[in-house]
Amino acid sequence: MSKQDDLYSKPLEKPADFRFDERVVQVFPDMINRSVPGYALIVPMIGLLARRFVTPGSRVYDLGCSLGACSLAIRRALSVEDVEIMAVDKSAAMVSRCQELISADDAAIPVRVFEQDITDTEIQNASLVVLNFTLQFLTPEKRTALLKKACRGMQTGGALVLSEKVHFEDERKQELMTQWHHDFKKTQGYSDLEIAQKRNALENIMIPEALESHYDRLSSAGFREAHNWYRCFNFYSIIAIK
Repeated sequence: MSKQDDLYSKPLEKPADFRFDERVVQVFPDMINRSVPGYALIVPMIGLLARRFVTPGSRVYDLGCSLGACSLAIRRALSVEDVEIMAVDKSAAMVSRCQELISADDAAIPVRVFEQDITDTEIQNASLVVLNFTLQFLTPEKRTALLKKACRGMQTGGALVLSEKVHFEDERKQELMTQWHHDFKKTQGYSDLEIAQKRNALENIMIPEALESHYDRLSSAGFREAHNWYRCFNFYSIIAIK
């Protein structure tokens, strides 16, 4: 069972850069559900979306799978045959715990868990690729290359789900969205200190971009259409179709 996230509850002289280490793994389900508005809805809805796009004999890629929440949701939602889910994450601590959770689940579709940098992952015969709050942790120059690789390795008619925290160029809009997000976190029990310290820890690690940048990148990567299917404050999820 996940522990409550209290990693930033005590004053720190200087919060270290955020890392997906063993300490984060222990609190991750609590952390992400209390930090991302609607996360508990997004994950099962990705399973629902998978029913429309995953084809028999194909692969699903969950890139930056963390503890495998999306892999499990997709696995449980599908009834097609001869499908394989490839769950990939570069954090050894995440992969170890993910494998335990996958092994404890009794759904039939096989899930293979890999410890690997997703920029090195080969993508082949994919009907669905999921990047659920993952791309934002890559440096901007690596993002286009990854999406192009995903599109090349995808079946025509396949889909990519991209969930991201976005940044707005309009200063007033960005200020409002940030305030509302912080208000949400306070309703989840986080203090001002926790919010500020985690924000500082993520400052150089998670780099949000404008929503328009994501649409432009998906188009240049080769996807023929892209649609925003979820939004809450500055958190979006897009489905792009090849």
